[in-house]
Amino acid sequence: MYLAKLATDNPRMLTEKAWNEFKQDLEAYQVMLAQAADHIADQDISNYPVFVVYQQEEESGLGLPVVAADAHSGKWSINVTILEELVAKKVVAMEQVDRFRSLYKTHPADLCYLVWHDEKAQFVFIPRKFAPPEQADDNLF
Repeated sequence: MYLAKLATDNPRMLTEKAWNEFKQDLEAYQVMLAQAADHIADQDISNYPVFVVYQQEEESGLGLPVVAADAHSGKWSINVTILEELVAKKVVAMEQVDRFRSLYKTHPADLCYLVWHDEKAQFVFIPRKFAPPEQADDNLF
């Protein structure tokens, strides 16, 4: 596993076009992912949920699968994990935990993604989308 870099915007490993396509691929899952992140925090599992996003041919080995890449969902698979697992598996170094938490707290309206591409990994924060009240699902889990 490679140590992930902390970032707040387009991962340097993606071209601007690929970054825009990436965000577009995630669009359909934003509400569901926001609900999953809220559930993790509400159930006191962790205050730091992270969505690992990776290409279908790659394996992240992190978290639990949420979205599998296919012709309908795009070319990215998504797993959900937490900071504590990332530290245990040495994706985030112990000496970076406080920095990660500080950065995470500066993005309260965003979802945290660990973008894994071409054997490189980088954290990014993307504004979350909320379900309209009539679409909110209290029984997500």
